[in-house]
Amino acid sequence: MLRILSVFTLLISSFFFSQAKLNLIPYLQKIEFQTGEFIIPKILLLHPNLPKEETEYFKKRLSSSLKFKNTKKGNSQLLYFQLAKSDSKNKNDEFYSLKISSDKIVIESYTNKGYFLAIQTLIQLFETHKNGKIPSLKIDDQPKFSWRGMHLDVCRHFFTVEEVKKYIDYLAMYKLNTFHWHLTDDQGWRIEIKKYPKLTDIGSKRKESMIGAYVENTFDGKPYGPYFYTQDQIKEVIQYAQDRHITVVPEIEMPGHALAALSAYPELACTTGPFEAATKWGVFDDVFCPKDETFTFLENVLDEVMQLFPSQYIHIGGDECPKTRWKECVHCQGLIKKNNLKDEHGLQSYFIQRIEKYVNLKGRKIIGWDEILEGGLAPNAAVMSWTGIKGGIEAAKTSHFAVMTPGAYCYFDHYQGDPQTEPNAFGGFTPLDKVYSYNPIPAELNAEQAKYILGVQANLWTEYILDFKQVEYMIFPRLFALSEVGWGTSNPENYKKFEDRVVEHFKILDKMNINYAKSIYNINGKVIPRVGGVSYRLSTSQKPEGIRFTADGSIPTANSQTYDVPIPVSQTMTIKSAYFEGGLKSAVSTQEFTTSKTTGKNITLEQQPSENYSFGGAFTLVDGIIGNVKQLGKTWLGFQGKDVVAIIDLDEKTKFSEVYFNTLENIGSWIHLAKSAQVFISDDGIDFKQIKEIGKNEIQSSKGKVKLNVGNQNSKYIKIKIENAGTIPVGNPGADSKAWLFVDEIGAN
Repeated sequence: MLRILSVFTLLISSFFFSQAKLNLIPYLQKIEFQTGEFIIPKILLLHPNLPKEETEYFKKRLSSSLKFKNTKKGNSQLLYFQLAKSDSKNKNDEFYSLKISSDKIVIESYTNKGYFLAIQTLIQLFETHKNGKIPSLKIDDQPKFSWRGMHLDVCRHFFTVEEVKKYIDYLAMYKLNTFHWHLTDDQGWRIEIKKYPKLTDIGSKRKESMIGAYVENTFDGKPYGPYFYTQDQIKEVIQYAQDRHITVVPEIEMPGHALAALSAYPELACTTGPFEAATKWGVFDDVFCPKDETFTFLENVLDEVMQLFPSQYIHIGGDECPKTRWKECVHCQGLIKKNNLKDEHGLQSYFIQRIEKYVNLKGRKIIGWDEILEGGLAPNAAVMSWTGIKGGIEAAKTSHFAVMTPGAYCYFDHYQGDPQTEPNAFGGFTPLDKVYSYNPIPAELNAEQAKYILGVQANLWTEYILDFKQVEYMIFPRLFALSEVGWGTSNPENYKKFEDRVVEHFKILDKMNINYAKSIYNINGKVIPRVGGVSYRLSTSQKPEGIRFTADGSIPTANSQTYDVPIPVSQTMTIKSAYFEGGLKSAVSTQEFTTSKTTGKNITLEQQPSENYSFGGAFTLVDGIIGNVKQLGKTWLGFQGKDVVAIIDLDEKTKFSEVYFNTLENIGSWIHLAKSAQVFISDDGIDFKQIKEIGKNEIQSSKGKVKLNVGNQNSKYIKIKIENAGTIPVGNPGADSKAWLFVDEIGAN
């Protein structure tokens, strides 16, 4: 009996051990573990009927550790059977079945695409089972979403054909199936159009480039370009992607982000120019003018694009189109009147719908950023929802397809770790766990509406990405999280298990010499409220006992205090922390605290910040951390077109004579200082009395660091209203759009 129990226990242990060893990304929809294991041979015997291109890919990926030989059916260790499509109920063309027994591996699918996805799973099993044994198992797997995409901007900074191919390889490795190629923008036109050679002769270069943080407004003084892809190179990349079952979706920006095109053909603008490709990042007023010659030009461009790209969708941009020139243009105003359009937003809709009709006549469909909803969505258009999830919701509720790519979760140009220890980035804060937590199906949609969500995509804008190693650094490991979200097997409650698999996949990246961020190894600090103030909680993906910290601003060493409980913050101080394991294993994280009588108190906001800039919620404004002007994502709250109205409960009547807050100005990014501010006090939280008001001039003279002398006060509640600048005035970037208001710590002394 004892022997039987021992054998049973061994089998159970082996079963769970096998499960623990499946370090697969994305994880599988359905898996059954079986007894036995497949011993990886020195030479893998291949059945002769395996799909050729995909099998060659498989052999190449494993060529450094495995040899292959074609053999007869009876001896084969890797076999393939194509399933009848008539049996594919509840399964899509990416479905595959993978069966591994002690003597063979059998793949079944309806298409070569499904076979290729099975190959990716098999490669990972071979790569992550270094003991030479793969457990016997049966997998039935298919993705939840049909659009699993990655975007690459080659306009701000250009990447070679070979680098673009590497990018496509990374998508294929983790079962993404769409490459969104951002080919035109203000800073450069990157695709050869034979009918319009000046697009690349002139538009593919700029006289210099912005460097460093945007607020520093510095330039390198070096000509950039000419950089573009010939049509033969485009064909080469498309074929390379097709061999990996990846669809390439081109983006040709219109009606905005057009300076590079206008530098070559100024007659397409509303004014006479001259124009040049932009040297700064941001949004510019000069856009395509909606006149007949412009549409002829764009139709001719799209003709050549559609001859090159076989994708169903053509991306036409549509985002961030200022209406300044259209407001001043006699032709545009006449067009609005002639077509009974409401305003310039109606003209944007007219522009997009006219382009859509042309693309539809060619048998294709358009997709655009969610601003194409302005003035009414074109009849057959799909929406790429980037400013949040609202655009995707609106599209789905009106029976239009949508791809979800909200900046708060899917912008990989944002910081992924503590901005103090990361390379310069665009802004925002989108760590690995946040990407992994994203659900592309908005809760506001019912089951029928949810069918219009095609899937999910992450975007990599390259203003601050100078070379391909930095591209790799910004997408890895976040691409792992995106992969699992798109496959439909992500579960935020199991994030730690996912993180463990990520660490295992770092070994694969190391072997392939792929650069990646190690931010998950660094110390993560979070401010939490406590009675009488705040505490600073430290965590790491590694063993918590390896954290060392100091509270006097000195650099931590292996002999510094071991972290075990959140560190109380009761005064202005600097906490530095790092992870040690036989030596320093992480960057040193630094956090300065400036405390006041509001620190850690309960705070409520009448209006919530933009999802892109909402890290920490309202508590961010009373956490004792003064924001860094170069790091918008983690220590500031951003509000577009909204006022900040905050009420702080001091717990009891408290004496104070000064109230302060910080706000930002970065006009090129549509961020404006507040128009005014008012301070109120109350003892019951209901009836408030105004005690101070300042206007725009005083806020400007303070350069955003606002300190208000409010006299001697003694109250339980402080209410502060910080007024948004409103609509951006003509003559400024983003004119006629809603201004951003960024606010930081609200304190009282």
